[in-house]
Amino acid sequence: MVSNSEIKYRKNYKQPAHWIDKVELTIDLFEDYVLVYSKLFVKVNPNDPASTLILNGENQELLEVKLNTKTLTADHYQLTHDSLTVVNTPDEFILELTSKINPQENVALMGLYNSGGNFCTQCEAEGFRRISYYIDRPDVMAVFTTTVIAKKEKYPVLLSNGNLIEKGNLKEGRHYAKWHDPFKKPCYLFAMIAGNLAVIEDYFVTCSKRKVTLRIFAARNVIAKCHYAMQALKKAMKWDEEIYGREYDLDIFMIVAVNDFNFGAMENKGLNIFNDKYILVDSKTATDLDYSNIDAVVGHEYFHNWSGNRVTVRDWFQLSLKEGFTVFRDHSFSEAVGSKAIQRIEQIKKFRTFQFPEDAGPLAHSVRPDSYMEINNFYTVTIYEKGAEVIRMLQTILGPEKFRKGTDLYFSRNDGKAVSCDDFVQALQDASDIDLTLFKKWYNQAGTPIIKVTTAYDQEKASYRIRLQQSCLPTPGQPHKDPLHIPFAFGLLNKAGEDIPLQSRQDLTSSKTYVINFTEKDKEFTFINIAEKPIPSLLRHFSAPVKLEYNYSEEELAFLMAKDNDAVARWEASQQLATLVLFKLMKQYQAKEKLTKPQQYLDSLNTLLKDRKVDKALVAEMFTLPEINYLIELVDKIDVEALVSARKFLQNTIAETLQTELLVVYKENLTQKPYEYNSHRAAERALKNIALFYLILAKEDAYGQLGYEQFKAANNMTDEYAALCVLVIYNVNYQQEVLEMFYQKWQSDHLVIDKWFAVQARIIGSNTLERVKTLLKHPAFNIKNPNKVRALLGSFVRNFECFHTKDGKSYEFITEQIIQLDKINPMGAARLVTVLSQWRKFDEVRQQLMKDQLIRIKTSPSLSTDVLEIVSKSLED
Repeated sequence: MVSNSEIKYRKNYKQPAHWIDKVELTIDLFEDYVLVYSKLFVKVNPNDPASTLILNGENQELLEVKLNTKTLTADHYQLTHDSLTVVNTPDEFILELTSKINPQENVALMGLYNSGGNFCTQCEAEGFRRISYYIDRPDVMAVFTTTVIAKKEKYPVLLSNGNLIEKGNLKEGRHYAKWHDPFKKPCYLFAMIAGNLAVIEDYFVTCSKRKVTLRIFAARNVIAKCHYAMQALKKAMKWDEEIYGREYDLDIFMIVAVNDFNFGAMENKGLNIFNDKYILVDSKTATDLDYSNIDAVVGHEYFHNWSGNRVTVRDWFQLSLKEGFTVFRDHSFSEAVGSKAIQRIEQIKKFRTFQFPEDAGPLAHSVRPDSYMEINNFYTVTIYEKGAEVIRMLQTILGPEKFRKGTDLYFSRNDGKAVSCDDFVQALQDASDIDLTLFKKWYNQAGTPIIKVTTAYDQEKASYRIRLQQSCLPTPGQPHKDPLHIPFAFGLLNKAGEDIPLQSRQDLTSSKTYVINFTEKDKEFTFINIAEKPIPSLLRHFSAPVKLEYNYSEEELAFLMAKDNDAVARWEASQQLATLVLFKLMKQYQAKEKLTKPQQYLDSLNTLLKDRKVDKALVAEMFTLPEINYLIELVDKIDVEALVSARKFLQNTIAETLQTELLVVYKENLTQKPYEYNSHRAAERALKNIALFYLILAKEDAYGQLGYEQFKAANNMTDEYAALCVLVIYNVNYQQEVLEMFYQKWQSDHLVIDKWFAVQARIIGSNTLERVKTLLKHPAFNIKNPNKVRALLGSFVRNFECFHTKDGKSYEFITEQIIQLDKINPMGAARLVTVLSQWRKFDEVRQQLMKDQLIRIKTSPSLSTDVLEIVSKSLED
């Protein structure tokens, strides 16, 4: 168990004893150290006054403390490893601090650190305390003025938040830049950059005709890859004005791309710092997915300017207030600039693959948690993705117009404030006049609701009854679950596949997709004027983050696959039918019976391939089997061998049965036209490459040659990498040759080499573990770089068949890596531990092997709180 003294509780929130109105910061950069001078304008909180000021601070050497210009001796303050306490302070005063830090040794990448010879920062959640002593909490908001000083030749670019107000040269070849941010902000939004960087520049004219300068900085050898990100930024700025009425507020907006970064990006006011994988693209080195991710991440960080910066969080328990809302905004933006249905399908896949397991395991927590030991561990799919689905449900319940009215009120009412999730819901309730009291339980209740659906058709009355029952399994600390307010969207199809207009007895309005506001544990709804027995299309567009239980037949799912007018529902039917087939094959395997061809499913896929009217990207999605992590959540205990065998059999059967049709589709979409990134062209590539995947599985020599030719002739990374993956993972004849060719071609591009590491960790074979161990020693691998760790180790732990071998050697290996990484980057190590947290889902042998490794991690010396919290929760009964 974790000591209660180490745990922070939401119920214990109270305002700080002091506020800081203004900060004047000077950061003087040298090669071996950095001097930080901070001038804090402090005043006592009249609601909870105190004469003792407590500041957070870590990993720095305090050199001087001044109170109202008077230097304090050591008896006037107390210094510990994580705090500075100043006693006998007046109600209002100026505190001046000088400290010394060493960014070169900061391998945790929190605070001020060095990346590729440049100085950069990451302050969310608690990184600023590694730069200077401060009240490091999000409800302390101040106006920052920052002066950065460095050697001009080595660090010609000096950046910080806000607008540049002064710059100049100093003695000994040094120079300075002074930045002022007129908007109050918490210190987690502070940022600073110093480096030798190139820049591209553009501008955006806002809705009030203000001209905003836009700049993206990156290393000189990659600056040409920043142009797509610039266009994505301009699209995001325009979209936020049109959809949310949010205008940018500073004279300049800057993005800096760096190689060493724990997150995807950071929304620091006016100076966003990005993991360069979400900025740098061109057709030769980036896939369609990379381009799509740039739209999403650039949009996400820009949208934070209002949903996170202008209105921020009161405390870290409210993290989803900014992240859930902003993820929903970036999801909506991606749907607007890409294919709406495909973007939604990708969102659902990600959610069910990663969030469902989190909600069902020992790490389950609510969207607004009640407690935490280490805040870094709550940057989770629950906070982000489930938080986004909570916002989507609010939009569904209120409707687009009332939702916009509610967000307008939220922004205007709370501008410049640090607020809570309750303040957001209250604004929507006040603006819409819709009671959201019950809905607020979504913020506090963990776990995935299960909706059981039963239906009945009455031919005489031409009516259709649908009964909904909701339940939720207990989660850690929450044995009892209350009913939630669930917007349940569905449609009914007639025999021709047409949507039947739906009209309930309680509601005279009619629509093809009807949203039931389901607020009770068990309720029946009746729909009238239904002339024939329909087939239901349930939980359309994934209208709520729930698991659905309905006894569909294979024939009904095949019908929905072919006929449903809702593209997301068609895909969902394909996933449900594939799941039925897989579980049937698993039972046959367990009974030692011969695995049988699923003819209904194969016929449905064949029909789909031949229908040229269907969106090609949708066909590709429907040919992709459900993710293993999602399938695991549908059973109490997973039989690894049965699942792996069933999945292989189904994939091989699809390949062998449909190879003629797949070859036709492949050739139809094979083109040497110049690469363009748009929904239409990306759909062609997606369909062609899923066809190639299955053709390679068919084990015909000619198909291997086809993949090899695509790999050599591809004029874009999407096609080159797709061919590399299928050849490396499924065709040993070409494996080593194409890996060597790819490395020789791209060895100077660190982001492409991440793809090279990742594909090898995904190889399905008995020597994959040894290959990964060898790659750890490769000169291109660096365990201090989060992208490299995610590419190699992150990919390996998701290689289900190779990671979960019954000898437990992969568990031992990843444990060794976690213990080593924890000493370098605790946040990265904690993310890897989560793969072991699902140990209870497996058979007794694997359970014990995984549990042993969790205990080994927990008992290792000097464990970080990041890893300790995850391990402790994973082992709790």
